[in-house]
Amino acid sequence: MRHPLPEARWPTKAEAECSRLFSSLRLTSGLELTQRTWVPAMVPWRATEEGFVTEENRSWYGRFARGRPGVLVVEATGIRDIPSGPLLRIGHDRFISGLRSLVERVREESTGETRLFIQLIDFLVIRRRPDPLKFFRRYLRITDAHRRRLADVTGDESHLEANDREVRETLLVGDRAFLEAVLDSRELESLDYGYRERVWDLHLEHIRRLPDVLPRLFAEAACRARDAGFDGVELHFAHAYTMASFLSALNTRDDGYGGDLEGRLRLPLEVTTAVRAAVGGDFTLGCRYLGDEVIAGGYGVEDAALMGEAFAGAGMDFLSISKGGKFEDARQPRIGDAAYPYTGPSGQECMPTTRIGPPGPFGRNVPLARTIRARVRQAGFVTPVVTAGGLCTFDQMEGILQRGDADIVAAARQALADPDMWRKMREGRGASIRRCEYTNYCEGLDQKHKQVTCRLWDRLPVASDEVDPPRTPDGRRLLPPD
Repeated sequence: MRHPLPEARWPTKAEAECSRLFSSLRLTSGLELTQRTWVPAMVPWRATEEGFVTEENRSWYGRFARGRPGVLVVEATGIRDIPSGPLLRIGHDRFISGLRSLVERVREESTGETRLFIQLIDFLVIRRRPDPLKFFRRYLRITDAHRRRLADVTGDESHLEANDREVRETLLVGDRAFLEAVLDSRELESLDYGYRERVWDLHLEHIRRLPDVLPRLFAEAACRARDAGFDGVELHFAHAYTMASFLSALNTRDDGYGGDLEGRLRLPLEVTTAVRAAVGGDFTLGCRYLGDEVIAGGYGVEDAALMGEAFAGAGMDFLSISKGGKFEDARQPRIGDAAYPYTGPSGQECMPTTRIGPPGPFGRNVPLARTIRARVRQAGFVTPVVTAGGLCTFDQMEGILQRGDADIVAAARQALADPDMWRKMREGRGASIRRCEYTNYCEGLDQKHKQVTCRLWDRLPVASDEVDPPRTPDGRRLLPPD
């Protein structure tokens, strides 16, 4: 089924001024938000290949800032000084000046009203799905276990003495049942999806040492963000990446950093403590994490509520709640592409479209925030909770805040469709908002690592007095019209 967009009743200017949505909120860090509206982190693929800020980055964030949201979060930004394509990086001091120029643009465009955070992320190795010929002849590491299984499957003991080349050639011509009998589950996954590291791969030294390395890397990155002029940082503890994997119920590390909830929380809390010690108490520190993993064996909202209590107790200034977006149920990529964690059922829950099942996409994830917030308040903390997921009308957002389901409402796709949405709503011009259709056109571009835009932008003609706007190589508008 396809769910229609909810009918929208837009507030008058006077009603907006009296609303909870456009009321102020002071965080425990002392930072005051002028309103409870939030644009979450979105990756626009506009940095240089070396991770530096470009004019396209500045224009992107400046355009969102012109809509005057209470908070704007800069995209997931890598904390390591390693190549990662056209994604922003903050793993070295040489990135500070570019990030500072981005901060200055946001301050200018929002006249200082919008608070600016940057999302800090770490991620592990993931490879593209290989051509089977290359996989068997180059990538697969041949062991005696393969020889033993070959001998068992074929009944031919000569395989025990076969050299690596002979084993590879035998596997290369085998059918699927044959391969499933000889390869282990991780090798089959590497063949079918591409190689991917896990935080519980303790046979890899650099994975074993993550608890020794990550607190320092996050703390140093947060200090650079402070030096660049950001109002705060959001630690990326969500979706398919390193810190979310430590929190995952699938984390089987047996070194004190996995297993039960206490073990899975240990590194995220150590990272939080290290960052807070580095930046001080007056610099805003929050995190985005999952209210539900939505995968087989993953954790649900009960564990997420306990995590929220622990994060609040550790001094987080806000908790931003997401859902799903995991590698474990991602759709199989084409040969030459990498798995994308927003293509399976958990990804559909993360960014629900109008074609998702009942109760539909609009506010679908709000119950997670409600449960987590209730647990945090019951524990005596006032840490604000941010909710997102198909939020697109004034009554919907105001109702969430009035009921106490969350303290702040976030909209990514609707803000992408019309970055002026908050300003229009507050000024009594809600009827002119360009409404997102929730088709995930933008997410499809992200999946292909193309510059993210909105299909609605290109439906509007170029105004007679408008200079032809900057465009992508394939002709799409790089920025939305005014």
